[in-house]
Amino acid sequence: MIQTPPAPTNRFRQAIRNKEFLITAEITPPKGGDFSHTITVAKPLKNRVHAVNITDGSRAVMRMSSLAACAILHQHGIEPICQFACRDRNKIALQADLMGAHALGIRNILALTGDPVKAGDHPDARPVFELESVRLLKLIDKLNQGFDSNDKILPDGNLDLFAGAAIDPQSPSWSGLKGRFEKKITAGAQFFQSQLVCDFDRLEKFMNYIAAGSDKPILAGIFLIKSAKNAQFLNKNVPGISIPQDIIDRLAQAQDPLREGMKIAAEQIQMAKQLCQGVHLMVIKREDLIPEILDMAGIAPVDSM
Repeated sequence: MIQTPPAPTNRFRQAIRNKEFLITAEITPPKGGDFSHTITVAKPLKNRVHAVNITDGSRAVMRMSSLAACAILHQHGIEPICQFACRDRNKIALQADLMGAHALGIRNILALTGDPVKAGDHPDARPVFELESVRLLKLIDKLNQGFDSNDKILPDGNLDLFAGAAIDPQSPSWSGLKGRFEKKITAGAQFFQSQLVCDFDRLEKFMNYIAAGSDKPILAGIFLIKSAKNAQFLNKNVPGISIPQDIIDRLAQAQDPLREGMKIAAEQIQMAKQLCQGVHLMVIKREDLIPEILDMAGIAPVDSM
């Protein structure tokens, strides 16, 4: 007997409508079939974040599918944001998985182009990239209206997906950033999740000169930097990241670098709260610290999902 999936969760969408300060957290799915650890780290976040964002082959590293991981979280009453990257699937597969997400009660989607295959653990894999993030957003909008990519009516009903997109306020090309942001708005993006932010003057400029008037929430990416060595590694190996020297020095001089990194993250959350509508927390393999970081930042628990 087929079991009916849990009812769709819409806490994140409702929080946006209510103009709440949004909190999301990123979790990487397991590399294998055992999901127990992921559930263990996700459950304490249930009343601290509005949604848990599950990566889809981030950095082109093979892991459990974001769709499967989100379905399991949803079964445990944890609202997910399901990342969809265009790197590994053509538009047939993307549409199939988007319809599957809807059927499973998953509503929040983050539309991404995807990291290049050469950056990951299967550099000899064949990339697809039939679509990129803007065209994926347009595809989701069509499915929501009840049409497939060929403008044919979906005979078994339209979708109701809430799609967001990524943005990098620290992009060196201001005109390129503005053009890309506007294209994603036009394509149907309902929220934006930023890359790691360290330059809050740049974020303020982005909010005032590009995002102003869009009425779409921007979630600033806040990364837990665990040590000076961690910061230097990120600067060297992750494109687009530039952690300033004063933060590196502060971590290097700290007696407890991890604790200092938590303080920095909390301070950045407080700065982001003055500029934008939310934060997206990335604390790779230390999700257990998220509640304490939020406490340090003065962020109260969210309403139950």
